[in-house]
Amino acid sequence: MAPAAHAFLWLNEHWFELLAASISLVDVWLSTKRSMISWPVTILASLLYAEQFRESRLYSDMLLQGIFVVLAVYGWWHWWRGLKAEGAVRVVTPRVALLVRDMGVGVVASLALGWWMKQHTDASLPWLDAALTGASLVGTWWGAQKYIANWWLWIAVDVIYVGEYVYKGLEVTAVLYGLFVPLAVLGLWQWTRARRAQAAMQEVEAA
Repeated sequence: MAPAAHAFLWLNEHWFELLAASISLVDVWLSTKRSMISWPVTILASLLYAEQFRESRLYSDMLLQGIFVVLAVYGWWHWWRGLKAEGAVRVVTPRVALLVRDMGVGVVASLALGWWMKQHTDASLPWLDAALTGASLVGTWWGAQKYIANWWLWIAVDVIYVGEYVYKGLEVTAVLYGLFVPLAVLGLWQWTRARRAQAAMQEVEAA
């Protein structure tokens, strides 16, 4: 078969995954910029990927996308409220105790979800899928709260997701998550700069 025909067949098979991946890349890039537009784009990308993961029997990931939609609505409102009150989406550095608490909730949720998926579904990777789901929920919550730590968590989670999606044969999504890693590094750098600028402004105002 000619290369052009192979390419056509591949695009015909993967066009939906490509669409979801492209929108997700735009979503993360907008998040690195602390753009309000990132939240409605998150909602669209999550709805598309929910369908993709349903077809791949990654049910924890499918469930995750639905929760992403709920958290995106909250994050959109929370950022908008901060923007209205302070004139900018301000980066927050939480207490370590809060981060530990959230990670603990994520671990418990992951164990419960993994057990349920193992017992009641034909999920192909129930424990890994559930663990990544729990970590992703924590990362999304931290992003909605404007915690800079969300980028550290996303770097780790995205690296592991690459391996999972390669194993599942979702090559486009594996490449997508590989691209998410440098974007998360970019987000960490840009949010760190923003936090330093905030601190400098606070010092000027206090002088």
